[in-house]
Amino acid sequence: MTIHQLFQQSAVEAARIEGEAEVATMTMDSRRVKAGAMFVCMPPANAKSRDSNEFVPAAQANGATSVLTYSAEGFDAARKLGLAAALLPIEKYQDSLWKLAKTAFGNPSASMKVIGVTGTNGKTTTAWLIRDMLKALGVKAAYLGTLGFQLPDEGRELQNTTPFAIELNELLAEGRDKGVEAIAMEVSSHALAEKRVDGVEFDAAVFTNLTQDHLDFHGSMEAYEAAKLRLFTELPKQSSKRFVAAINTDTASGRRLSAGLDGPRVEYGEGRDPRVFDEDGLQARRGSATSVAGIQKLVAERHAVRVDSMDLALYAPGMAADHTTAFEVPLGGSYNVENVTSASAGFLALGFTLDGIRYALPRVHPVPGRFEAVRNDAGIGILVDYAHTPDALEKLLDAVRPLTKGRVITVFGCGGDRDRTKRPKMAKAASERSDITVVTSDNPRTEDPQSILNEVIAGIVPGSDSIDIIDRREAVAHAVKIARPGDVVVIAGKGHENYQIIGKTKYPMDDRELARAGLAAR
Repeated sequence: MTIHQLFQQSAVEAARIEGEAEVATMTMDSRRVKAGAMFVCMPPANAKSRDSNEFVPAAQANGATSVLTYSAEGFDAARKLGLAAALLPIEKYQDSLWKLAKTAFGNPSASMKVIGVTGTNGKTTTAWLIRDMLKALGVKAAYLGTLGFQLPDEGRELQNTTPFAIELNELLAEGRDKGVEAIAMEVSSHALAEKRVDGVEFDAAVFTNLTQDHLDFHGSMEAYEAAKLRLFTELPKQSSKRFVAAINTDTASGRRLSAGLDGPRVEYGEGRDPRVFDEDGLQARRGSATSVAGIQKLVAERHAVRVDSMDLALYAPGMAADHTTAFEVPLGGSYNVENVTSASAGFLALGFTLDGIRYALPRVHPVPGRFEAVRNDAGIGILVDYAHTPDALEKLLDAVRPLTKGRVITVFGCGGDRDRTKRPKMAKAASERSDITVVTSDNPRTEDPQSILNEVIAGIVPGSDSIDIIDRREAVAHAVKIARPGDVVVIAGKGHENYQIIGKTKYPMDDRELARAGLAAR
């Protein structure tokens, strides 16, 4: 379609459009421009960001024939280069980009099952498990999120957990064109606030939980929660699909969300929802548990939890086969019970049955960097995990303690240029639950690493055994060195990441490799 047709079909009114060109595709990255592409100049993220209009000549050299820009100067510069150009006021960019991308890429989400997962903790594991469960049932499935874009036959890293609208629709279109039938994707609060996922036609969405994170971006917990809720309240209105929510009603935030929804939904948990369980915590499998039309209950019952697996039973009152006997799932740690239940609830929301869940869950694979064990012959437990919020760290260490014969030694840090208020809270969570706490650097980014450590250390519980070692390699090596047989070393914060960001540069670093180096040096 031409640039004029693109705007017309997207129902987007541009301030100016001059010139004519076919729009074969769209991209925000001048290095990835293909012949016939529209190069989209993104507004600067902050005062330090470069003006994206500077990259128009490079985009033209790579084959761009049109430009979308937010400034009159950029518009005029594009026209002088002979490119067709469209000008949108900067205040209309968020509301317009997703409409243009959805049209340009042929509304790819309409051609596959799409399930989104949002919440503070558990997004990655839940989405990953849903993808694996779909694959186990023979569905050609993909995953998109913190661990990149994982197609059935290849994978790649992404810059953001949830990409911006142009890249997101491009990725969804790639999946569609490669025959993907379903995709499980993480949906971050940033993406929801910035309307990156608007226009995506979700069949279902999972709400895991809500605890403190990203207040540097949202400003308050109320704004943070409001961003999350858009996935369940506003986005379904942009879709022609029947939408089903899966909500963790063991949490107060989940109960608030569910109470405000009118559509079909799956309410799930282990029994902390007082509406589903009696005072003794016994499951109400009949009667009131299914008395509300359009609400399905899913209840998990843990039978055993180990370092690398669990035995679980599930109940879905009112379904033809309303329960399963206990079966084994190849994920360890008590907090993963919630993640497995979240994935199962999402599966029900997509229309699958308990029998399908029982078949699929034993066939999933552990998530990289989530409660991932570094095996060794020293008799030491070593776990690498992505936990980087106070709540996630608490859950991680609470899951480790019952599985530990000796001491818990925790290594963690806090990222720079991120929510500073959680730093002492992370230290409190770690030092309360660990025998030895090793505070170190995470991704300091543009902040001074020692300043970050100082803010973290302020939260260490007085009298607890702790040490701060600013160099992460040295910190991990120290923890592994002092560990005795029966101890568990928990290395938290970075998980699957194979880099450390210092300044604006990524340097190779992998906690799993650091642990192996420490083992070799013992």
